[in-house]
Amino acid sequence: QVQLVESGGGLVQPGGSLRLACAASGTIFRLNTMAWYRQAPGKQRELVARITNSYSTNYADSVKGRFTISRDNAKNTVYLQMSSLKPEDTAVYYCYSEIGNSWGQGTQVTVSS
Repeated sequence: QVQLVESGGGLVQPGGSLRLACAASGTIFRLNTMAWYRQAPGKQRELVARITNSYSTNYADSVKGRFTISRDNAKNTVYLQMSSLKPEDTAVYYCYSEIGNSWGQGTQVTVSS
């Protein structure tokens, strides 16, 4: 069973930065496609960024140029570097593993002055 543990959320001012991390276990991480999703209050969960096992990435239009997804296969960890944060980025951010169709517990990101 794939287990995912997110960290790095918090409160940040508009224009600030945060880095989320997701540590995976129970999977051959280097073969896995990983993703970050987010869900804001009253909205559906949406894809933020995705990275394949060959390091190909794709992003939601709303975060292109501001967010960067990366992975460290030696640490079984995927990251989401978020910069130039906006209040509309406020949401619970979830890590997702395509192998096992597994979700992390989520981490809250709040962008507010």
